[in-house]
Amino acid sequence: MPQSRKLALVGIGKIARDQHLPAIAAEAGFELAAAVSRNGRVEGVPNFTDIAALIESGLAIDAVSLCTPPVGRHRIAAQALSAGWHVMLEKPPGATLSEVHHLEAQAKSAGRSLFATWHSRHGAGVAGAAAWLADKQIRRVDIVWHENIRVWHPGQEWILAAGGLGVFDPGINMLSILTAILPGPLRLADARLEFPAGRGAPITAMLEMIHDETAPVTADLDFRATGTPRWDIVIEADRGTLTLAEGGARLWIDGAEQPGDGIGEYPALYRRFAELVATGRSDCDLRPLTLVADAFLLGERIETDPFAF
Repeated sequence: MPQSRKLALVGIGKIARDQHLPAIAAEAGFELAAAVSRNGRVEGVPNFTDIAALIESGLAIDAVSLCTPPVGRHRIAAQALSAGWHVMLEKPPGATLSEVHHLEAQAKSAGRSLFATWHSRHGAGVAGAAAWLADKQIRRVDIVWHENIRVWHPGQEWILAAGGLGVFDPGINMLSILTAILPGPLRLADARLEFPAGRGAPITAMLEMIHDETAPVTADLDFRATGTPRWDIVIEADRGTLTLAEGGARLWIDGAEQPGDGIGEYPALYRRFAELVATGRSDCDLRPLTLVADAFLLGERIETDPFAF
């Protein structure tokens, strides 16, 4: 069995504790060797306040996984690549497309793997949805992506600041699924974005997209929803209707629920990262982030009431 590679986890917040730490513990390809965070700590490994301190320590590290907010992540990733480490990026992979393109070029030059992750693509129903749609003609797609920012991002002011993406932080999960399962190209046609007064990122969005220049795709994103979250994609095709619910975890075809597969979203990410490192490859599909960038470029901006956590 290959020896585990030593991994540092950067950014010890809610997503790191809820998902990354358990997934790393379950993946034989990596051994957690260090943690980097200004505020959080992980017991049992050396802890550092920034990436520079980790580099200066001389600790043996093979790879890093970055769970920091997107603004500022480029600098950390670039330092890690310069140190000779492979890099995995939590979604969204960066604050801008140009940042991630630069990291791609740097990783290629350094002969290191760069993995821009999309965890929702590994939902239990996603692979089955892609397989069923592969030979279908899409007629229309309707999406509802509603969740409560206070529940899923409690007190995280950065997410409504410029570069934090706002409702597109969860919404990009939906776009990552769409770009993985639809058999043809997807482009943005129109968008309507609501920004709370004094905030730099939207709290709701209505998107109008077009699949393969024939099928309308509508998406209703709301970060203020209360009650049970809704992460639903309904696709009408020429030979049936497909529904993905619970963010890709459950799949129905013509009303019949299909068996799911997969090992779990984050364990699958670390398994994929281990494969990329072992084979000297990178994986940086930026189509979901491109659609978000298009929404900011094209979308009508509307100011709404102030929002407080």
